[in-house]
Amino acid sequence: MTKAAAFFDLDRTLLRGASGPVIQEQLQAAGLLSSQSIPGQGLFNQVYDIFGENRLFMAATKQLVRVAKGWDVSRVQEACAKAAQHLVDLVQPYAIPVIKEHHDAGRLVVLATTTPYDMVKPFADALGFDDVVATRYGIDHGRYDGTFDGGFVWSKGKLEAIKVWADATGIDLAESFAYTDSYFDTPLLGAVGFPCVVNPDLRLQAVALVRRWPVIHLDAPDGVPKVLGIEPQMVVQQFFRSELVRYAHFDIDGVDNIPKSGPAILALNHRSYFDIIAAGAAVVKIGRPVRVLAKKELFDIPVVGQVFKALGAIRVDRGSGSTDPLRDAAKALEAGELVALFPQGTIPRGQAFFDPDLKGRHGVARLAGASRVPVIPIGMWGTEKVWPRNAKVPSAWNLLHPPLVSVRVGEPVELGYEDVNADTRTLMAAIKELLPAEAQLRTIPTPEQLRRSNPGS
Repeated sequence: MTKAAAFFDLDRTLLRGASGPVIQEQLQAAGLLSSQSIPGQGLFNQVYDIFGENRLFMAATKQLVRVAKGWDVSRVQEACAKAAQHLVDLVQPYAIPVIKEHHDAGRLVVLATTTPYDMVKPFADALGFDDVVATRYGIDHGRYDGTFDGGFVWSKGKLEAIKVWADATGIDLAESFAYTDSYFDTPLLGAVGFPCVVNPDLRLQAVALVRRWPVIHLDAPDGVPKVLGIEPQMVVQQFFRSELVRYAHFDIDGVDNIPKSGPAILALNHRSYFDIIAAGAAVVKIGRPVRVLAKKELFDIPVVGQVFKALGAIRVDRGSGSTDPLRDAAKALEAGELVALFPQGTIPRGQAFFDPDLKGRHGVARLAGASRVPVIPIGMWGTEKVWPRNAKVPSAWNLLHPPLVSVRVGEPVELGYEDVNADTRTLMAAIKELLPAEAQLRTIPTPEQLRRSNPGS
């Protein structure tokens, strides 16, 4: 069987920015590096985080081997072990699932970086990398001697170092993957069978377009583009602000129950196509993207489908029996994101629309049982008055007397994780408790109400 590997660059690829400031801080704390700041260094680091590598920056980086001359290697390793704890916090959220996928496929996962070996090895170990290809400093009697042990692992030098490593380990580069943000890693990307451009600088973006290399962002799901570091959903969310939607009056409460960071499942009742906008009016207040499970029919509509994918929605093929949606949702949760689901699956129609006892499917309970993340119930009411089920568009002209839309976000639901039926009933009861008193009453709908609750009637 052919042996393959996946090579990951460090700065602006695996990490949100550069590793240098974090490592520098620990080297200063260990007394190895002067604590005196360099004029303009903060601005320099910001420019690097946004635009990536340039020759001037890398020329300065190459000279650090002289700065390190005389440093005790064991003290450097000890300081960088502490730095590793902080670097792990900077790892892009979708990097960990990608690393896991390569391990599950039997590939070796290798950190390939210009950053010196002793400074990144603890970080690589913390993330479960199989090996590290990095710049090595010469050592004499336990101290760095101001020379390189081998070449400077950057640009063509990185490719040469990887070729040496691949020959020694029996890895076929034609069957391997490479992930990087830098134009200067173009030689490496061209040498592997599966190049992956991550958060590219402007020049690499152009090369990727010409050579048709896939472009991804490890801080967002596959297929979600980013412009200047901003994904489309964060722009669209701004249009969901309650003050901008003039044809509905919002009453929103409990938003603080949605975590400002970390994974959580948002479980919402479903009454109208307007539910997405109503939920968006609440979520925009916390400033986080949300991955929504949406039916496949929306993805099949020309242009609309591409928009949904760009917004990070997860495709659901109802009735297919596929576990892909839950797997993709679990991956988003593993990446620390918010995932929103409608446990009812679809908007109830006819008599079922007026049933005060909400009935849900098992998807949320299964996902919660597998991920063990908080499940946040959200109850919405009045959205059907803005956009009835039988209407093709919302009543956007109702500006003088807009309907009241209630959005209530509850505290996390306590689930048992042993019986999906019991957990689903517990969840739906929690959502029901968030609805107004009129939602709790069993009523006999009028013929007109029944007509408005059925599509196309």
